[in-house]
Amino acid sequence: MKTSTALNMHTTRDLDFADNASAQILFGDLNRNLQAVEQSAGVSIHARGNTLQVSGRSHAVELAVSVLEQLYGLIIRGYPVFTQDIAFGVRILESAPETNLEEIFLDKVYITSRNRVISPKSVNQKRYIEAIRNNDIVFGIGPAGTGKTYLAVAMAVSALASEQVRSIILTRPAVEAGEKLGFLPGDMAQKVDPYLRPLTDALGDMLGQERTRELIERGVIEIAPLAFMRGRTLNNAFVLLDEAQNTTREQMKMFLTRIGF
Repeated sequence: MKTSTALNMHTTRDLDFADNASAQILFGDLNRNLQAVEQSAGVSIHARGNTLQVSGRSHAVELAVSVLEQLYGLIIRGYPVFTQDIAFGVRILESAPETNLEEIFLDKVYITSRNRVISPKSVNQKRYIEAIRNNDIVFGIGPAGTGKTYLAVAMAVSALASEQVRSIILTRPAVEAGEKLGFLPGDMAQKVDPYLRPLTDALGDMLGQERTRELIERGVIEIAPLAFMRGRTLNNAFVLLDEAQNTTREQMKMFLTRIGF
């Protein structure tokens, strides 16, 4: 009961930020970032110059203060904080208060053709990235929409750009999402394109459509259904099997035995 009472006590903390330009970035246009902190952490924030007054329940105030201080440190180091980073930061520190956001947000996986930095946005995404860096085979398991495919493709593109591998091979089983599409028109490439679209979309987002088409035409990037992997040996390549839960045991065994050196 004492712990519960302490957590629900109302408290106020004052924060001062020395650098004017960094403080303005932290606050956001029309204080949008501060409003995002208020909504995500459940606190009230009043700004006066470069000083913030954060009020609310003690644990919520400590959470908001930690997020603001760490995001300010990121801005000082040149990280362009966006409004969506507020929610990511609150969620991360709420579940793991000892986390250093710099270790996550400053981990640049890849910089896209539009100069957008791809980096992990959660503790688990950071662990996922580190697992890919440190292991030859990684199984990524998680709910839909958690970045499993996108981050894996980003790691593949990064490995290709740094010449760690010579090619990227992206594959997935040709399985519909709940409804039958029937017979599809066109040649082989056109028939399998709907199944592989999530992979080509991710590549286009990172490399640009023209660069992606060029690398596919040169065979540097290969996107093919899992059925076409039989009999091959995939050497010096970054191989990504998407939607692996839809494979049979025989298909998974076939895929794993395709991996070369």
